[in-house]
Amino acid sequence: MKQLIRSEKRASIGKDPLSLLLRFLVILAAAITFGVLLFLIGYILVQGIPYLTPSLFALKYTTENVSLFPAIITTLEMVFLSLSIAVPLGLFTAIYLVEYAHKGNKLVEVIRLTAETLSGIPSIVYGLFGLLFFVTYLNWGFSILAGAVTMSIMILPLIMRTSEEALKSVPDSYREASFGLGAGRLRTVFRIVLPSALPGILAGLILGIGRIVGETAALLYTAGTVAQIPPSVFASGRTLSLHMYILSSEGLYTDQAYATAVVLLLTVLLINILSVYVAKKFTKE
Repeated sequence: MKQLIRSEKRASIGKDPLSLLLRFLVILAAAITFGVLLFLIGYILVQGIPYLTPSLFALKYTTENVSLFPAIITTLEMVFLSLSIAVPLGLFTAIYLVEYAHKGNKLVEVIRLTAETLSGIPSIVYGLFGLLFFVTYLNWGFSILAGAVTMSIMILPLIMRTSEEALKSVPDSYREASFGLGAGRLRTVFRIVLPSALPGILAGLILGIGRIVGETAALLYTAGTVAQIPPSVFASGRTLSLHMYILSSEGLYTDQAYATAVVLLLTVLLINILSVYVAKKFTKE
């Protein structure tokens, strides 16, 4: 009987002109989005793959060989340092907001308002702040550390909000069952809640990595543009996106800039695949 009622409802919805129009618009929007994505990826691959030569992956950057290998190493260092700072702060803040803070707490409202404000600030403003505070006032100079701290501030609201939503999505029955077995709140959070919310947390992590890898304005004023493998965190270096921007702006190495875009695209794709694999592995466990 229920199946008959459902089939009748679907048939009535299918005959409704407004439903058909909305369905067509949804499919059209999805097709346009997917088509634009395929066009961008295809254009980058066609323009960049022919110029992916072994000399582009040399250990040192020279005027005759604009190697992107130092930029790859710098990008990985920037991602690692930025996440090392932003993930603990964002995750622990989300745990406090969801698991410990009482409803109606004014401090919670202030934290959320601050996070929303930070997420709406343009990246160039972060870059100028990093230049004035980290580079100049703290006297770190143009360095990987200054760029990483600036990037961690940029992605902190993103990681905090996604972690908070992931923790909220965990059913309260999980917490109640853990409390019923005698576990404390801290043990419940780290043994029950966090593993259940891990896929959502990793989704925010992927978005944060994407922003770090694709950022140029903030790093231009904090990390600098030196095309070498940084010997320490207090040395300057350029990431892949910054390397691509400088090559294209000079106008002398446009083909190599397209090749860098291909490597950047593949790097982001590889990071996303690894993150999804880790999320599925933890979910099965």
